[in-house]
Amino acid sequence: MKIAKFIGNALETIRQFPPEAKRLAGHAIDNVQQGEMPDDWKPMATVGSGVYEIRIKTDLPKEQYRIFYVAKFEDAVYILHAFQKKTQQTAQRDIEAGRRAYQQALEEQKK
Repeated sequence: MKIAKFIGNALETIRQFPPEAKRLAGHAIDNVQQGEMPDDWKPMATVGSGVYEIRIKTDLPKEQYRIFYVAKFEDAVYILHAFQKKTQQTAQRDIEAGRRAYQQALEEQKK
């Protein structure tokens, strides 16, 4: 099982998700740590090579949450960015935050 490494404020953001979204996020991250894919995901090549997005939908209308992660490294899953999605298209600021975190993960892997 790979360890989860959280970049920036990703962990704090997930902790602020509503209880149902937090539970679903934890389950999805656990799956990824065990080498499986989450239940609802899509590739996010715009963020970086090997980056995926966990998509979390709750029972409440218009409550959707997203987590960018990369699991291509042997020792760890990097949780890059987490946020509440409020529009159909992912906001550019969230893509940019994911890109910055991805670069941090790449730098850490070089050490």
